[in-house]
Amino acid sequence: MPFDDIDTTIPMLGEARIPTPIQGWRKDCQRSFVSNGERVTVEVDPGKLTEMIQAGKDLPSFEKAGPRSKIYFDPSKLKCALVTCGGLCPGLNGIIRATVLELYYGYGVRHIYGIRYGLQGFIPEYGHDVIDLSPDMVGNIIRKGGSFLGSSRGPQNIDQIVDCLERMNIGILFMIGGDGTLKAANKIADAILERGLKISVIGIPKTIDNDIYMVSRSFGFDTAVDVATQAIRAAHNEAEGYPHGIGLIKLMGRYSGFIAATATLAQQDVNFVLIPEVDFDMEGPNGLLETLRKRLEHRGHAVIVVAEGAGQHFFLSATEKHDPSGNVKLHDIGLYLKERIPEYFREKNMKYSLKYIDPSYIIRSLPANSNDHVFCSFLGRDAVHAAMAGKTKMLVGHWNNHFVHVPLEASSGKRKQVTPNGRLWQSVLEATGQGSLKND
Repeated sequence: MPFDDIDTTIPMLGEARIPTPIQGWRKDCQRSFVSNGERVTVEVDPGKLTEMIQAGKDLPSFEKAGPRSKIYFDPSKLKCALVTCGGLCPGLNGIIRATVLELYYGYGVRHIYGIRYGLQGFIPEYGHDVIDLSPDMVGNIIRKGGSFLGSSRGPQNIDQIVDCLERMNIGILFMIGGDGTLKAANKIADAILERGLKISVIGIPKTIDNDIYMVSRSFGFDTAVDVATQAIRAAHNEAEGYPHGIGLIKLMGRYSGFIAATATLAQQDVNFVLIPEVDFDMEGPNGLLETLRKRLEHRGHAVIVVAEGAGQHFFLSATEKHDPSGNVKLHDIGLYLKERIPEYFREKNMKYSLKYIDPSYIIRSLPANSNDHVFCSFLGRDAVHAAMAGKTKMLVGHWNNHFVHVPLEASSGKRKQVTPNGRLWQSVLEATGQGSLKND
């Protein structure tokens, strides 16, 4: 990633002049505060960092997240709103819970509203109710999957959203969602600034695929890998149980294969991994089908993991179709392989047994695991700290082992992907031994 031209400045609504009320839940508990001068370098490669320092180059850096000693908003007069958008993801309820508890107990904010069913909740014609959020209401929601507030896909009128925020006298809007949501958050923040309003917009990045740019880890990913490894284990048992057994698992990953690659390393029973970032052939001496045949003849069984966005070049389509969020509707590579592999072995007059597993909707609707619960707690609380200090048009992310403030414009509209020459994919190749599946 080229980092030299990244603007890491975080916009402020105004000067933070109010002494923070946050001292922990015990009066004798002393808090350490973070200053805006505490930074985390954007470049994570030690060698490149050394080169930049020796060359006298400026080192782009992010603000470190955490509580500030002075805040912008008066908690006694503040109203906040939370909204979750897009697909479901393990950890959504953990984010909601952590945000509400920090606002209520940490800062004494008593007016916290949950917007139902994503951005639809701002639009009058849908008629969705607003929820008054309290610690009692959100206390146990982390035990459940999905989103306590509900969600929806698709764009809504930005002006109508800002009109609603004005009518409700909202001071802080927390938007929890993926790339499309972060784009919308950026547009909403721009519209707010154009109107001269003092409303903070804070994004909390959500994606199981772990593909948000400038965010090293997103919540829900750890849970997704956990469940994916169980699917791999099941597929391996099925494959071993039959002559020429094949276990085929389709995992999430529209444009990035992080789940497929990481789950493969976590449960090393996989022989072939197919991801969007690495092209492969189906036919030919080095193609998947012929390589799979050789594997079956040599070892008697095989396990294939495919990310949902892999192999889209096998489908010819004159026009692209899009879902309500504007995402291209992918062709189903899992079902394609489920049909193509048996067809190939029938042509070869070779017996086989194929078992197909697609755990996608099970994964995304599950409660988060323990690691993601902890991660969500940090994200939610740091989002509150940033908003209370008057920061806006930013997201809270994890970078270089720290929680940081990332400008929305630096992240939205871009995508993080597996690097074919990087350590993750090279480790996958070593673990599977699959080599290149290209004929050239």
